[in-house]
Amino acid sequence: MENLAINPTKIATKWALFYVVVSIVLTYTFQLLNIDPNSAVKYVGYIPFIAFCVLAQKEFKDASGGFMTFGKGFSVGFRYSLFSGIILAVFVFIYLKFLSPDVLVKSMEEQQTVMADKGMSQEQIDKALEMGTKYGAIFGAVATAIGSLIFGAIVALIGAAILKKERTAYDIVDSAEDPAV
Repeated sequence: MENLAINPTKIATKWALFYVVVSIVLTYTFQLLNIDPNSAVKYVGYIPFIAFCVLAQKEFKDASGGFMTFGKGFSVGFRYSLFSGIILAVFVFIYLKFLSPDVLVKSMEEQQTVMADKGMSQEQIDKALEMGTKYGAIFGAVATAIGSLIFGAIVALIGAAILKKERTAYDIVDSAEDPAV
């Protein structure tokens, strides 16, 4: 029987797409329910991110016969984070720029109050708001991509440490004797 190479990129991409779909649904659910973006409910979005990262690593481990090195597990989790961050960044840009620009406007209004409380002059506030309105969607997309990658790397490290199971000399001997493995 021919041994097919397991493609970690394919597994990571599949789970990243699942996460992005769930994240889009959560975004519109929060918007529909008019949930304040600064409330603690926003942390609900981290649960599917973590779950799908670990599920990607587990699928890779299962496809590898129940064995996975720490490095391979981290690689799958990091790819998942990279792909989900990039795809979600594209959504965030489209969402803030075209689909719901009012979200960005509302955020700018909240920031205006914060800047005034910090003692910034009206000229500084106006300049900051102009820049935020002009580049806010891009800043949001870049922050999403970088944040997903950093948070995902941490989750991938933890998931790889928990799920790793390296082959021992005994496992190698067993697989050489058993042609089905």
